[in-house]
Amino acid sequence: MNQLETAQNPQNLKRVVIDPVTRVEGHGKVTILLDDDNNIHQVRLHIVEFRGFEKFIQGRPYWEIPVLVQRLCGICPVSHHLAASKAVDMISGVKQLTPTADNLRRMLHLGQTLQSHALHFFHLSSPDLLFGFEDDVSHRNIIGVIKDYPDIGIKGVKLRKFGQQVIEVISGKRVHGTAGIPGGMNKVMSIPERDKLLQNIDQIIGWSQDAVKIAKDAFLLNEDYHKRFGMITSNMLSMVREDGALDLYHGGLRAKNAEGQTIFDHVDYEKYTDYLLEEVKPWSYMKFPFIISLGKEQGWYRVGPLARMNNCDFIPTPLAEAERQTFMADGEGGLVHASLAYHWARMIEMLHSAEAIKELLLDEVTIKDDLIAHGKKTLEGIGIVEAPRGTLFHHYQINEDDTIEKANLIVSTTNNNQAMNEAVRQVASEYLDGHQLTEGLLNHIEVAIRAYDPCLSCATHALGKMPLYVELVDSQGQQIDRLVKNSTGAVCDSLI
Repeated sequence: MNQLETAQNPQNLKRVVIDPVTRVEGHGKVTILLDDDNNIHQVRLHIVEFRGFEKFIQGRPYWEIPVLVQRLCGICPVSHHLAASKAVDMISGVKQLTPTADNLRRMLHLGQTLQSHALHFFHLSSPDLLFGFEDDVSHRNIIGVIKDYPDIGIKGVKLRKFGQQVIEVISGKRVHGTAGIPGGMNKVMSIPERDKLLQNIDQIIGWSQDAVKIAKDAFLLNEDYHKRFGMITSNMLSMVREDGALDLYHGGLRAKNAEGQTIFDHVDYEKYTDYLLEEVKPWSYMKFPFIISLGKEQGWYRVGPLARMNNCDFIPTPLAEAERQTFMADGEGGLVHASLAYHWARMIEMLHSAEAIKELLLDEVTIKDDLIAHGKKTLEGIGIVEAPRGTLFHHYQINEDDTIEKANLIVSTTNNNQAMNEAVRQVASEYLDGHQLTEGLLNHIEVAIRAYDPCLSCATHALGKMPLYVELVDSQGQQIDRLVKNSTGAVCDSLI
């Protein structure tokens, strides 16, 4: 049974509850409090699941961690696997991988990024962009996309499939494979495996260009998307390469404020605790990170494709770089802040991933067999990657028995936590009148959340079929309106 919120709060405010949020990974809900004049007093995105990985991996040998922590997620396990692998490298005293191991890890991460971005855009978000936020819920899904736009739907499926094939070749499985080990990788890429991936890579690059155009056109042709819907301004955080280029696997931390001015740059991520801190709030299991120098109120930031586009100086693959320049031109000399611009940025990154995979496949170093580097063991390891959803931190401390004593994981969605709350607040203020609920109206709020591609529990994607009960009550506790979405996705005003 879904949670039903009808109780009055101490301020006698009306409460609107969306529980659960659909077409995202994991389980979350939104509460909106309004007064009798329908002024919004509070909007919160609540994360109601607790995973506990930081606790139950304690006592495990450190070399097991890359395999264990990827079980956090069925969609982005590679990101957790590689962040943990980088931390384990540091514990092993390895500061530099062999060129072959570095290429394989980078390709594995690019395959992960490509498949995750394709899944999110085509399966979860394109129905909103192609059909409109208030389209009938029975049509506004991936089945509707394949029916009405078969070319788009099929390309989305095949793009994701290719990313999974890259992952399978390198790690042995499409989901929860093994690849990274202390100081390197556990298997070579054979020439037949390399050649099989090369057969389709040019088509994948072409389809990725098509996807960029879909996202770009959807954004630029709708004025609401870049001037009204979910428009918030924020600081931006990401890793960049030593020369300022986009780098999804390794680099230094860069942060900019909303005006595009640098807060800090090329920070060694091993020193992240000197720059970032997490706040705990009682109404969510997810923490609220902020930049220490700016404080809790002003220091929150965004991560992910939008932040990476805004922060990097260039993308080191030509087709994606040309698209980035078009993207940044929309900021008219400043940063691009619109929440729905995440989709456009996401597709540019997918194009970059396809281009970079081709470059690595053509590099003869990739198929060499020099996979392991060695060093002197230490007692602490920190690994950071740019996961599809944003900057991902893994931090471990071990004891002399080689077992984990302490762990801290800051996942991408945690970094975007405050930003999602702000985006939901803006959309609710703009579109919710407090008198009547419609499924399309509530979907506006979910669209704002989906733009960030959140992994609310670092679990698996839900395709919009989770049940939903929303009730609107006045300050006296009387029901004004309600909607029910059952497990099949049908929306009605009854529980039957």
